[in-house]
Amino acid sequence: MSTAVSSEQDGTAKTGAELLVDALVQHGVDTVFGFPGDTSIALYDVLLRRTDEIRHILARDERHTGFMADAYTRTTRRIGVCEASSGAGAVYLASGMAEAFASSIPLLAITTDNSRRSHGTAAISEIDQQQLFAACTKWCRSADRVADVPALVAEAIAAATRGRPGPVALILPEDILEGTGEISGAPTSGPAASSVSSAGFGTIAVPGHRPQASTDSVNRAVAWLGAAERPVIVAGGGAQLSGAGAELARLAEHSAVPVATSIHGKGVIDEAHPFALGVVGGNGARDYTNAWVAESDLVLFVGTRANATDTLSFTTPARNHARILHIETDDGRAGRNYPHSIALVGDARTVLEQLRQQVPAAPESLRAERAAELAAARREWAGAERPTASLPPGVLPPREIVGALSDAFGRDTWVVGDAGTPTPYLSCYWQAPGDGWRVVIPRGHGPMGFAVPASVGIAVAHPGERVLCLTTENSVAMAVGEWETAKRLNLPVTYVVLDNTSMAWIKMIQHLYAGGRYFAVDPGPIDPVQLGRGMGLEGARAHTLDEFAELAAKAASRTGPSLIHAAVPEHMDAPPPVPVWQAALADGSTVRPIH
Repeated sequence: MSTAVSSEQDGTAKTGAELLVDALVQHGVDTVFGFPGDTSIALYDVLLRRTDEIRHILARDERHTGFMADAYTRTTRRIGVCEASSGAGAVYLASGMAEAFASSIPLLAITTDNSRRSHGTAAISEIDQQQLFAACTKWCRSADRVADVPALVAEAIAAATRGRPGPVALILPEDILEGTGEISGAPTSGPAASSVSSAGFGTIAVPGHRPQASTDSVNRAVAWLGAAERPVIVAGGGAQLSGAGAELARLAEHSAVPVATSIHGKGVIDEAHPFALGVVGGNGARDYTNAWVAESDLVLFVGTRANATDTLSFTTPARNHARILHIETDDGRAGRNYPHSIALVGDARTVLEQLRQQVPAAPESLRAERAAELAAARREWAGAERPTASLPPGVLPPREIVGALSDAFGRDTWVVGDAGTPTPYLSCYWQAPGDGWRVVIPRGHGPMGFAVPASVGIAVAHPGERVLCLTTENSVAMAVGEWETAKRLNLPVTYVVLDNTSMAWIKMIQHLYAGGRYFAVDPGPIDPVQLGRGMGLEGARAHTLDEFAELAAKAASRTGPSLIHAAVPEHMDAPPPVPVWQAALADGSTVRPIH
């Protein structure tokens, strides 16, 4: 390894940092979400010289860089890139990548490390990063030679975007970034080689590969579909990442098969489509959606984990009740939760097209009949009497808040919601337009504090487009620093803080399943408006629905960030659309459902 000659001096030898940035640019990366540290100085020096090619977004916390890159990927289907330094920076970033790993979101994390000369000396920021990232990445490598950096970038991107997608981590010791070496050619074998295009570079498009399902599995699936009397599709985040929405709608129309979605799949088909059922499962589902899926004799899962939340604790559909087809990129996950399924291992969009080409078209009379049945179910649900709690003055019902936001912002707004109160209300009542992953709700692990940094990732990915962020007072407490980022970048994000003064989700579980013994769920109040103003955001608290609607209308036309604070009720006072909770309130059950 050479240590003296830079690329700017003779054009042949480059530093590791220069090779890294070259490789990112050559793969199409134009945005990096990051937070600098002692070990990343050489990288930041190169980024300073390359601002015309790569935009660096300075976050206020390394965990948030992972959330930003995650949301960037979901809403663009291009791999997001985040960066952190050694020690605590890497630890925080790992926390921000766990949601992406559980949700199968491809992103590239670049971390820097202490010089290899100091390894084993108990340096202040020393940690085994490969062991750290093992639980939250599908691929993790540390560079041992400067010349290997370009090939490692190619291999990392290929690993992130092929098969079951997921986050990857590339670790670059400080001496690799600062040292110099001859430019390495493209790899000659392995995953990286297959990702390299004719120009010599890979792609950051997702998915990186579109495999077909086997002919045998498709033939068997077509036979089951043809024999089904009441089939249904349940689509998830894998359908979103595959860009399968149009093909999903074509199959639904061709075969007269209604489409429900997981929360991650929300909006993969226009929720106003005649065959759209909306969100299914245990959080934010409408009753007719769960009933339709539970009563179906065949369920085609498309890019969803089909876990307990998606299936209402494996009752929607029930095991051994319906025939199950499962499209998944990972053969270890396809059909795993439903024995005797037909696994269709391949890319969602590709496999849906395979099925549509072989399944006979449904008669027009059947299409009309099913569309009419669905329309009637929607009308009955919308017109049903719902018990409304008598709320104290100044406390607003979340369902009406979502309605007011829809009126003010419209369906084409990018929406991101936090775990807790925003999740069931957005899932149930916000109508997504079906043109991409426009409603982003983290359901891999459901991390609090996700939505505020994720809103930055979305706004950066879609310059000038309005972003609506629904969060809670406790999530704000975890992520409030990114309001400064939104202000610094003048991002058009509206933050709506739904404040029920407690850790309401956990408190509701204690209410239902622990005899109402509340403990450690009532922290002190915070004032989001004052916090926001301290960072330059315009904000106000809404005391009535009319006042909220007025503030929302004003926020929708602002050029920069703003916030609205609204008090909302405790869940036990006004239960959200969470079927298991509603059932427990109705029958007094104290048995917790399967997670």
